[in-house]
Amino acid sequence: MVEISQPVTTNSNNQFSKTSILESSGQCNTKTTSNLQEYTCGWGAAFINISVTFPIHKVIFRQMRDGVHFYDAIHQLRQDGLHRLYRGCLPPLIQKTVSVSIMFGTYSEYSNVLQKNFPSISPFLCLSISSVLAGTTEAILMPFERIQTLLQDRNYHKQFHNTFHAFRELRQFGTKEYFRGLSAILMRNGPSNIMFFSLRGKVKETLPTSNSWLEHLIMDFVSGAVVGAIISTIFYPVNVVKTKMQVQYGTRFLSFSEALQLTYIERGYRVKNMFYGVHINYTRALFSWGIINASYELLKKVFYPSSNARYTT
Repeated sequence: MVEISQPVTTNSNNQFSKTSILESSGQCNTKTTSNLQEYTCGWGAAFINISVTFPIHKVIFRQMRDGVHFYDAIHQLRQDGLHRLYRGCLPPLIQKTVSVSIMFGTYSEYSNVLQKNFPSISPFLCLSISSVLAGTTEAILMPFERIQTLLQDRNYHKQFHNTFHAFRELRQFGTKEYFRGLSAILMRNGPSNIMFFSLRGKVKETLPTSNSWLEHLIMDFVSGAVVGAIISTIFYPVNVVKTKMQVQYGTRFLSFSEALQLTYIERGYRVKNMFYGVHINYTRALFSWGIINASYELLKKVFYPSSNARYTT
């Protein structure tokens, strides 16, 4: 769920054509070049984003994990000390940067394959299948998300020294331990990708027309911020349940429904308590997806200037 790079083109009947939808998703006619741009610039944009927003994410995690209010989560981090503020940052730096790169690259790859082998496929079906497949492909990186969860939990500060130590400790429980919470991640990745790739063009249409690369950069920031905030809010309870599934190890695996039921009970049988931290989460998402989109476009301009020539006046 990142870059919003090209304006959506409509045909004479105001319907999205396959070409317009795929172009609005960041694809172009030169397949190899397009995929390379999406892989490399997606990685760089995600790196910038994680570096800036990780402390905010850690506050959100504490609210998810303990069901506490914002100021209580801040107090926990202060007690942990400044030297632990970026504890657990390496896994998301590895996982998220590669994940964003994979999302854009594989989305482009899957779309090209579907169009080539099924030329009559409808644009939305092509988008949906490609988005789900891209989200499923991203899930191969979930061991990093799993380790990040353990490192951010204050109960394991003394148990796990760092990322590599945590990976070694979990190895004794088998490979499946690295994929605890996979069902929740699959439930999140696929549908959220569909929403992102289908909504971003429509949101872009409602914004003023961009006539230069700078204006386009601003529109990308706004579009990414809006779409990211909406999606992150909708799927927030899924991430809460995922956290419940992943904050333990060496024990019986909880199914998504079991973790959902336990979390609901722990939150006092109140749905609104499942959204502890959602306010700072959508605030983070506004900045996060805005930063990703703006960084992505900036990196494209720096490293692939020819692809941005159409935005200059």
